[in-house]
Amino acid sequence: MTQLDTWQAKAARTDAPAATVLIRLYVGAVFFFEGVQKFLYPDQLGTGRFDRAGIPAPGLLAPLDAVFEIGCGLLILAGLLTRLATIPMIVNMLGALLITKLPILWGDAPLFDGKSGWWDLVHESRTDLAQLCGSLFLLIVGAGAYSLDAHLSRAAVAVGAVDR
Repeated sequence: MTQLDTWQAKAARTDAPAATVLIRLYVGAVFFFEGVQKFLYPDQLGTGRFDRAGIPAPGLLAPLDAVFEIGCGLLILAGLLTRLATIPMIVNMLGALLITKLPILWGDAPLFDGKSGWWDLVHESRTDLAQLCGSLFLLIVGAGAYSLDAHLSRAAVAVGAVDR
């Protein structure tokens, strides 16, 4: 197996346009800042919110979620291991939508008292849906030309060419 055939090289490979950096910056920044805020405002956005939403073990899961959001957000911002970093964030957004937003449809959402129905669901889930779509986009196309993934891929190709 050559250096270009490793799973790491395949995960970092990208032929996405340079403009992908805009999606990467937005998605990575939102995850990073949301993760930091879970520590800064634990009652409103961290452990307290997880507890009010009925998420089990909020004292463990809220900080764990925050660490993943911060770490994956930074990786996405840098364009390093971007595809791998999006996977836990996709799971994160699916969980947020299913646990905290979907109950809005039938008026049983503890975080959104008094809200129910389709339009309230769409309104309250807009950021989660945007983050999910942005993460899926980056998983599919990679980090783009202005990323550490692209730099490492170019370096691997250059080393591969020299080894031949």
